[in-house]
Order: sequence, then C-alpha cells, then structure tokens
Amino acid sequence: MLLVIDVGNTNTVIGVYDGENLKHDWRIRTVRDATADEFNVLANALFSDKGVNRTKIEKIVISSVVPSAVPILNAFCERYLGLTPVWINPDSVKKLMPILYNNPNEVGADRIVNAVAAYNKYKTALIIIDFGTATTFDIISEQGEYLGGAIVPGVMISADALFQKASRLPRVEIFKAPEKVIGKDTIDSIKSGIIHGNASMVDGMVERMTKEMSTTPRVLATGGLAPLISGLSKTIEKVEQSLTLEGLRIISYEI
Repeated sequence: MLLVIDVGNTNTVIGVYDGENLKHDWRIRTVRDATADEFNVLANALFSDKGVNRTKIEKIVISSVVPSAVPILNAFCERYLGLTPVWINPDSVKKLMPILYNNPNEVGADRIVNAVAAYNKYKTALIIIDFGTATTFDIISEQGEYLGGAIVPGVMISADALFQKASRLPRVEIFKAPEKVIGKDTIDSIKSGIIHGNASMVDGMVERMTKEMSTTPRVLATGGLAPLISGLSKTIEKVEQSLTLEGLRIISYEI
C-alpha cells in the first residue's frame, strides 16, 4: 500500500492507496507544533477506524507547504512506520511535467501535484483552481507544461480579515450562499460579498487567463470550498476533490 500526505497551511489530507484504488482518505487540521508521537496517536486512530494495517504500507510520499512539518513527519514515518518518506519538489516531476516558471523552486508542492494529476486525467489545456488557505490558479498548456498562475487571498482569510478589521460587522458562517446577490440585511450582505464575490472573481480571472492562453482550457476546482464556489461560478466545469492525493500517487511511480 501507498501512504500519501499533503500538508497545507490549514488542513492536512491523508490517503491510503492499494494500487490505483484510493481506499481511505482523511482531512485533518494542520497542527504546526505537533510532535511525531502526537501525530502517531492521531494516525493510529484514523487507521484503526478504517481497518488499515500499517505494516502493509510500502511507500510514503508527502507534499508540504509547511516547512515545520518536515522533521515531524520524517520522525513519524521512520519511527512508527519504518519508512523514509519521499518529499515532493519540482525535481520530482521533471519527467512528468516541465515547469516553465522563472524559478521552478518557487512553485508550491501542492500546485505541482494538482497539475500533474489533472493533466494525467484530461490531457488538455487546463486552469486548476484550488480553494485552500490561498486560492491558487494553475495553468497547464495543451502539451502538459506548467505555465504559471495566480495566487489570491483565500476565501476564509478574506473573511477573517473583514471580521477582524471591521469591528461592527458580525462574524458569519459562509458555507451556504444567500439566494440573492443583493442582501437585505447585514448577514446576507456579508455572505453575498464573500461567496458571490469570490465566484465572480474566479470567472473574471478565468476569462483573462483564457485570453492569454489563446486556447479554450478546461476549468477544474479542488479544495475545501470548491463545491460552494463552483456552484455559483459560470466557468468551473468540474470539482475534483481527490486531485492532490491522485497526483501524489502518480508521482510516486517516478520517484
């Protein structure tokens, strides 16, 4: 079995593959100051709940945008699983995808992994939008080259900044969009601005990027809030929630 882990700024996603089959996956909160022992307690509970036999894990592949996670997960894997994990970086995907960034080392591991998975499945020009701590746009050419993208403050970061800086505005849950864009009270006005506003931002960015690409790309979304925003977007065609885990699986064959 293959264990794959993607460490994001907000959430960590874990998956266990048996061949090409994703047997189990979990989304947990990223804790930057956890110890290897604490992570083992959590992992053991997750594995036990689904009946995963950790002794059958043969390889571990990890992507991370949190540097402090490296020593923690290295220690966990070596101490409790008896395996040294493979960490994703731009060199990991040389054979799979040319990275045409001015400095390839600046591209986040999660963005590379998403790009590899999406192109492997669709084999066409793509815009991949990941709704995480930041909202990222990644652009793939028809030839499977990583062209670049854009980084926008994430939906939740934007909302938190609004609540913190505007003292008279109440903190609201933003997991359901109001029916109308024009809010009739403060709560719905905030929800509309954040949710409908982000959907409109996505459509505007996709339109501008498509013009620069001189082709018609497929537009995919992933990340925790992808289902919410995609339901209001005119340009997002499909939500691919297992994109990062699938990318880690594909790359595992090359490293």
